[in-house]
Amino acid sequence: MHAARRAFRMPRLTVLICTHDRAGLLARTLDSLRAAARPTSWQVDILVAANACTDGTHALLEGWAAAPSGGLPLAWFAEPKPGKSNALNSAIPRIGSDLVAFVDDDHRVHARYLAAICEAADAYPNADLFCGRILPDWDGSEPPWVHDDGPYRIYPLPVPRFDKGDEPLELDATRGIPGGGNLFLRSGWLRRVGPFATDLGPSGHDLGGSEDLDWVLRALQLGARLQYVPDVVQYHFVDAERLELGYLLRKAYKRTASTVRVDAAMSPTSGRRVPRYVFRKLAVYAFKAATALGMARRRFYLVRTAAALGEVAGHLARPGRSDPDRPAPSPDR
Repeated sequence: MHAARRAFRMPRLTVLICTHDRAGLLARTLDSLRAAARPTSWQVDILVAANACTDGTHALLEGWAAAPSGGLPLAWFAEPKPGKSNALNSAIPRIGSDLVAFVDDDHRVHARYLAAICEAADAYPNADLFCGRILPDWDGSEPPWVHDDGPYRIYPLPVPRFDKGDEPLELDATRGIPGGGNLFLRSGWLRRVGPFATDLGPSGHDLGGSEDLDWVLRALQLGARLQYVPDVVQYHFVDAERLELGYLLRKAYKRTASTVRVDAAMSPTSGRRVPRYVFRKLAVYAFKAATALGMARRRFYLVRTAAALGEVAGHLARPGRSDPDRPAPSPDR
């Protein structure tokens, strides 16, 4: 009898959301999850980590937890220590499901998001990590330059985008690594890979990041297989402030610095020296930005200059970093 019950146990998916002082956007995220189609052969619940919140987030979550709407049970906890990585690390021991999906608090999910996740887990039994598409939630009011795909297109985009096309494919470190905004995985890998790096993740709403990139790379080094599933879609909220030049420059600087630091963590020979080509790149971009005639060209080279400065900062931050939350590389990596 007990064996039969175990054989028919329905697998479970937990949707994990880390949030900080975004009660309005979080409500939008939860509403989109409530409206999403349910998988027929999986249980689904939500876990929210409220990270150092001082707005109405706790009251919102209390209401949801007391009266879960649409058949989606919600549990939440408060993590007082600021920093997304701290919230993620506090959530790990609370997850007992078969599958965990990460949703950012400024995303909304596609109507088939939950069903598509569970279908992918069933369809790719040999995959360990999965990712889907993140698309900007454009509403037509955005400036035309955000859609430019010519020589002066802005990258990274002010609103995150991850799109590897319409066909499923297996990814590795050479084919594009997703961020944590639309990542889902078999939960055992949380404990196998270990904590998220607290020196890389954002604190509050700053532009730090790359704790998710670092974590995925460590998983791949341990042998995880990463499957891209285009039918799993999330839409990133478009904040008008992200379309201003000052934000573009800050994001290019901070995200490039973080990425270089992740590369250093993966390299056994990282050091403080900044490669000469980085200074050459910086000089060329700065000159072209100063002499550019058109706004599209000037914007492009200003952003590239900021990114090159971030690259310098990332190289200078390489040595001497001792993060107790990041496991040391094992000898077989």
